[in-house]
Amino acid sequence: MHYSSPFWLPGGHLQTIIPALFMKKPALEFRRERWHTPDNDFIDLDFIDGEVGKPFLVLFHGLEGSSDSHYARATMDAVRARGWSGVIPHFRGCSGEPNLAPRFYHSGDSAEINWILRRLQLDWKARHPQAKFYAAGVSLGGNALLRWLGESQQSANIVDAAVAVSAPLDLTNSGATLSRGFNWVYTQKFLQTLKPKCLAKLSQFPGLFDKDKMLSARNLFEFDNVVTAPVHGYRDVQDYWHRASARLVIDDIRVPTLILNAKNDPFLPARFLPSCQSVSVQLEYPEHGGHVGFAQGPFPGRLTWLPQRIMQHLEQHG
Repeated sequence: MHYSSPFWLPGGHLQTIIPALFMKKPALEFRRERWHTPDNDFIDLDFIDGEVGKPFLVLFHGLEGSSDSHYARATMDAVRARGWSGVIPHFRGCSGEPNLAPRFYHSGDSAEINWILRRLQLDWKARHPQAKFYAAGVSLGGNALLRWLGESQQSANIVDAAVAVSAPLDLTNSGATLSRGFNWVYTQKFLQTLKPKCLAKLSQFPGLFDKDKMLSARNLFEFDNVVTAPVHGYRDVQDYWHRASARLVIDDIRVPTLILNAKNDPFLPARFLPSCQSVSVQLEYPEHGGHVGFAQGPFPGRLTWLPQRIMQHLEQHG
């Protein structure tokens, strides 16, 4: 299923920005559940309820994303159209309400992915024992999902098939790329929401990290070094970016998995896209698409190709 960008949408930056800012999102009504976590926190999950016996798709969102992200809405609209069921679990602090624990979420959060998927799968299979159970992740969520798939190996077979879209597979080079040139724009957008969340977290847990250094962070390297890495048990940003990168474990994946990254993704240039030796993994690196873009049609475009490609892989390999 080949992707070609519209003639009016040249280059990785426009292919990233136009879908995220201008594309109309499908209208959906989610059913929200709140789960209490093992560490006395909570997460919120937004569900689409489909037909009995049809597949279930878990979609993990990206950095500072939610069930309102353009890719999340488009994918859940495709789920609904097929009569499937689906859910978007919100990473902590991303559902509109601050979480209660000191921790946030991060690119290598395979333990959180494990807890969510195993609870969802157990409940789903109890009610629909013959129905397929799928997982997908976008950007940060894609990297975290791949970490879980690789670390879990055979025990990840609770998932019938998986897809990772625009995952920052090499966090060291992705993070460095986001600190240069026009990519500064994306970094500032992330920091605009991350920093207020950090201030709220410091009001809950004074001294959790250095407030002044957090506020002065100009890029993700500096932010992750003062907040993400130490809060989540990494030595520093270099340790975090190295150990959390999905590229280190994709050879160990045993579940049929599609890794979809455009070669012109501003977040991870083509020269850093890894190879893979696992027969369970299909690498798909189209020339165009940007970062979670893949728009089609006349301006401002439609996000139809990406959900179709996700569904195609799941149906063929699940």
